[in-house]
Amino acid sequence: MNLRRDVFQAIADPTRRAILLLVASQSMTAGVIAANFDTARPTVSKHLQILTECELLKQEQNGREIYYHINAKKMKDVADFIEPFRKMWDDRFNALENIMKNYKTK
Repeated sequence: MNLRRDVFQAIADPTRRAILLLVASQSMTAGVIAANFDTARPTVSKHLQILTECELLKQEQNGREIYYHINAKKMKDVADFIEPFRKMWDDRFNALENIMKNYKTK
């Protein structure tokens, strides 16, 4: 049975976000990724599986090793979805800052 995982549920987990940050700079094997965490390797493997199912990570076989690397297109899709919300909150905070500046001067 193929489960369709939600990308936002995947990045809600702090360990998975840490894995994405780690792999963003260079491709790594599961063993190298797991060495950066104080958890069991099967736990890290499960996180990698979820990130791969969400297409945030891609796997590339090189000999006997499987390397994980960021799927930049999928990350851009996530960033594009979030951007209007970021802009909305920036605008609201800027408006609040202007109100507070005017309030202080009065």
